[in-house]
Amino acid sequence: MNDSLFSVADKVVLISGGTRGIGRAIAEGFAQRQAHVIITGRNPTTVEQTAKVLSQPNGPARGIVCDVSDKAAIDRLVATVIKEFGRIDTLINVAGVNRRMPTEQVSEADYDYIMDTNLKGPFLLSIAVGKHMLARGKGNQINISSLNNDRPLKGVTSYAMSKAGMGHMTRALALEWGPHGIRVNAIAPGFILTDLTRKLWSHPHMQAWNDANCPLKRLGELTDIIGAAIFLASDASAFMTGQILYVDGGFTAGLAWPIDFEKQ
Repeated sequence: MNDSLFSVADKVVLISGGTRGIGRAIAEGFAQRQAHVIITGRNPTTVEQTAKVLSQPNGPARGIVCDVSDKAAIDRLVATVIKEFGRIDTLINVAGVNRRMPTEQVSEADYDYIMDTNLKGPFLLSIAVGKHMLARGKGNQINISSLNNDRPLKGVTSYAMSKAGMGHMTRALALEWGPHGIRVNAIAPGFILTDLTRKLWSHPHMQAWNDANCPLKRLGELTDIIGAAIFLASDASAFMTGQILYVDGGFTAGLAWPIDFEKQ
């Protein structure tokens, strides 16, 4: 069934960090639904190859090299997209990095690397795109946050701080830009199985911990994020802004304490 309420056909969708993981899955989801997809990444070869793969079954996808920690690169990116497509209907801030280590071992360089990519970059990209959306009186922005926006995990303090900041950025921009026709929401994925996390989740004790705490008893798949992104980019969510959707298998629903009802 084709329902125009959830349609993203012909929308111009800019996805930062769209060459791998969650970003690539989202890009593919929009491309399959006839959106005009522009992806960014740091590696020129990867950007070109990913855009080519996305284009083959779905129609042209555009790849543009951009390091979101570089304001000049952001300005060039937005100018290029506006010149080629005339508008940006939806911005999806996905690009992000992490370094797991005890907090006392985090160097200034580690901190800057994470914050520049995960918080400063999305903020500057949101503003650069937002200015054009403000001029149109219309637009939509979606930020990829994290479970760490709800509560931090050990060993990723800088990452957790960046994602908490993104959550407040989402709400603050929604407050400021809502009267001008721009919606800003976020998706907070749970534990998603990707190429970068596959090794971590291959350990039995990690699998057992997830099964004990996730009501759906599984890790998320990349495709699990697509539906939420399509929903937030479509008219189906027209009265939603400033919200963070947790796509986490129920992880944040509550505490799974080890009570045995059969033995109490």
